[in-house]
Order: sequence, then C-alpha cells, then structure tokens
Amino acid sequence: MLAHVPTLVDLVRHQGRALPDKAAFLCATGTASYGLIEARSRHVAAALRAAGIKPGDRVAYLARNSLDYYELLFGAVRAGAVFMPVNWRLSDAEIAYVLTDGDARILFGEAHHIERIAAARAQLLATIEIGIDTPNSIYADWRDAADISEWQDHAPDPDEVAMQFYTSGTTGHPKGAMLSHQNLLALRNLHKHEQPEWYRWEPDDVSILPLPLFHIGTAAWGVTGFHYGATSVILAEFDAAKVIEAIARYRVTLLSLVPVALQMVIEHEAATRTDFSSIRYTYYGAAPMPLSLLRRAMATLRCQFVQVYGMTEATGTIVGLRPEDHDAQGSPRMEAAGQGFPGVELAVIDGDGNFVPDGAIGEIVTRSVANMVGYYKRPEATAETIRADGWLHTGDAGHVENGYVYVRDRIKEMIISGGENIYPAEVEAAICAHSSVLDVAVFGIPDDRWGETVHAAVSLHPGVSVTADEIIQWTRERIAAFKAPRSIDFVEVVPRNASGKLLRKELREPYWSGREKRIN
Repeated sequence: MLAHVPTLVDLVRHQGRALPDKAAFLCATGTASYGLIEARSRHVAAALRAAGIKPGDRVAYLARNSLDYYELLFGAVRAGAVFMPVNWRLSDAEIAYVLTDGDARILFGEAHHIERIAAARAQLLATIEIGIDTPNSIYADWRDAADISEWQDHAPDPDEVAMQFYTSGTTGHPKGAMLSHQNLLALRNLHKHEQPEWYRWEPDDVSILPLPLFHIGTAAWGVTGFHYGATSVILAEFDAAKVIEAIARYRVTLLSLVPVALQMVIEHEAATRTDFSSIRYTYYGAAPMPLSLLRRAMATLRCQFVQVYGMTEATGTIVGLRPEDHDAQGSPRMEAAGQGFPGVELAVIDGDGNFVPDGAIGEIVTRSVANMVGYYKRPEATAETIRADGWLHTGDAGHVENGYVYVRDRIKEMIISGGENIYPAEVEAAICAHSSVLDVAVFGIPDDRWGETVHAAVSLHPGVSVTADEIIQWTRERIAAFKAPRSIDFVEVVPRNASGKLLRKELREPYWSGREKRIN
C-alpha cells in the first residue's frame, strides 16, 4: 500500500522509484512501466518549460486515449502547469471556445483534430502532433530533445490546481472545473482498512480505460490505478469487441463502464464465448442502470457489482452502492445511488438553503476534500455552486435515508444520454438559430439503450415549413452530434409561464408518466 502522497508530482516520483519495471499502462502501441512514465514525464516537464510554459499555464490535450495522456499529465504538473483535456467530440466552434476560455498555451493532439482549431491557434505557443494507433515521432522527438541535466521539479502545494475539465454549460457555454492535487488524491490516500472493501485495490489488479479520458471518471480511474501500483489497459476509444478482447487477454480484474457501454459488451456476440472469470468487480455509473440490464450483466459477467455516483465538480466518484446491496430481483435499496465514501458528507437542502431531515426531498449537497477549487475565471458561478460553508450543490433532487442517498430528479434539467451530460439551454440556442424556428424547448425522454435521449418541442414561424430531420442536421452542424435532438415534435406554442420561463416539466410529463424517478 502506497504511503500518503500529497501531490501528483510526489506520486509519479515515488512510483517510478518503487516500481520501476512494473507495467503501469498497456495499449496498442506498447507498454509503459512506472519507471518509464516517471522518466518521460520529467522530459515532458523540461520540454514544456523550454517551450515557454510557466507555472499556472494550461496544457491542452485534444486526442483519443493514449499512453501520452499520462506522460503529459505528470509532465505538466512537474512543470507547475495545469493539464486540460478537451472533449474531441465537440464541434469545432465549441473546441475553440474551450481552448480560448481556458487560456490554453500549448496543445497536444491528433493531426486531424489540430486542423480543427484554426480559430484558437493565435494564443498557442505551439501545437504538438501525437499518434494514437501507431507511435508518432513528432511528439517523441519534441519530448526527448529536452535537457534534463539540471531539471528540478516544481514543488506544488496540495491545494494547487492540477487539472481542468470543462463541464457542459447550463447557459450555453461550458465552464472549466479546476481540480487540485488534493482533490485528485485525498480519497485515494486513505489507508486500506479505511477504504470500502469493494474499493481496496491490490497491486496485481488490472483495470481498463475504454471510455474517454476527457471525462473525470476515466481520468481519475487511471490515476487511482497508478496510485495503487496496478496496471491499466488503455483503449483509444470504446469498442465493445476490443473491451472483451482486452478483458480476456490481460485478465482484467476491475471493470468500469457506463450502462450503455456495459450493455454493448454483454450483447456482443463475442461475450458468449469469453471467459470473464478474472473480473472481481464491475463498477457502473454516470447514468442509472435499468434492472433488466443489471440482471443480464450479472448473469454474463458473474462478478460483484458496484454502482457509483459523482460529478466533475466533486472529482468524480463520491458515492457507491455496495455489492451486498445489489439484488437481481430488485429491492428498495437498489433504488439508492449508495453511501458516501469515507470523508464525504451528504445532505439535502430545501429551496431556501435549509437542511431538511432524513427522508425529505430537496437538493442533494456534498462536502469533502474532493470538492473542486472552483470554476476557472468564474467566481460568481463558483459561489453559486459551492456555499460559503463548503457544501457543493449537485443539482440533483433526492433524499438521504439511513446513510444512503437516493436521486429522484434533476434540478438543473440536465440530460444524461449514454453517460454524456447535455444541458437543454445549449441545444435550444443552436436550434433557435434556424431561421424557421420561432421557439423551442429541449428535454430528455426515456430510452432503454441510452438512458435518455434529447427531444425537442419546436414551434415554427407562420407560413414556413421544415422537417424534423432538417432541424436535427442543422443542429449537428453547430454543436456536438451527441447533443443534437434525436426526435422533434412540432407544436403551435411552446408552453411558458407568465414570466416567460419554459415549462419543461409540463412537456416532459407525458414521457415520464408512471415512473417514480424522473431520470432513467
């Protein structure tokens, strides 16, 4: 068990010395030992400094998953910089916004993604091309040319920002959630006996990183494996067949997937002839799991299951539903998101910000050392999200009972489709830019595969005609395709109250009628 390490800089140096020859990461392009990650990240740090990167500067990553990701993460923090993964699934305009808003100073990315950022290049000191499916000498030559003979690591304070993730924007623009070294490591620095039994990693554990590393869930999962001296298998992007192949080939012991990805894995034809006996635990989250899917997953994988709940602003997972609380036949406890990790406080407040007793429904709030530093350059938004007493608003409605948190609805009206967070206001802004659209309301409707899909109620200007497919295509050209509506209803009038506020709940009701939860 690794001793307490206060920063990512301490972590990479310690593991490089303690486990120099052990495989830290495996991927299609090769294997990287702990010693190699330590050595390469030192070169990255020196190269960043030589390129003009100063402490506090943002180092952006715009690419699929790769070994380079963690070299760059550890290299950035050793130079005192902030590592900023960018969602490559966003539209060109959205990517440009994130890079500009985040004050990115240098960008590492795949060639075809670098070509997309012309609008944001003026602020960058350099763009460095990296290879994913095959090794790329451009990045390696840049990294290895650095002089490390007199290199000295930056010595960060645990409260210093280490990573910055952009979250979907409630008002049409995403915000950069700043996470400190302490945020990323505090819950992992607990002694083994303090960790829940289902979260006690062993040095011989093998995990897999098949979901995008621009999400905190996957990124932090890789840091966790590194912290515990385990081995992580990196897949460039999610592919059910490759996940199954990796499980069998590397004898994966810890599997973490969103429900829709898990469904694709167990429904793949290769699943029927694959030995999954190496898996100790399967963790699922980012969207609720339908009981019917859970039953099939339990029957196929035959391991213990843990549901996890969290958010970017809380550095990922803060709640878990234990294996012993899982019942394939269903039970009241199965409706819970789970219990808080050690050191994580959970409570519920009413509309006036007052705490309510167990069982009463209100907004779920959380307080722990995992709560983010704040939103980059947005003090007002930070103050709205984190109260003066340290409690962080989750935006989820629910209740707490006997230490278990139950999530019932979303106060912020966010849609979660396939594990991706989508805010209606952003989609509405894109649709309203169409010349035929008079008004629009966007909301999530239940879907057995994706959990929810984006649906729009649209009213048109008098005398014009446009099809749903035309509006959907219009939207896809302006924002990321996964945010665009899958379906559209044309209505005469989009309902609003006397103040002009959209009555989204009124529109959602027919689709969610009969369901106890207003999320799927």
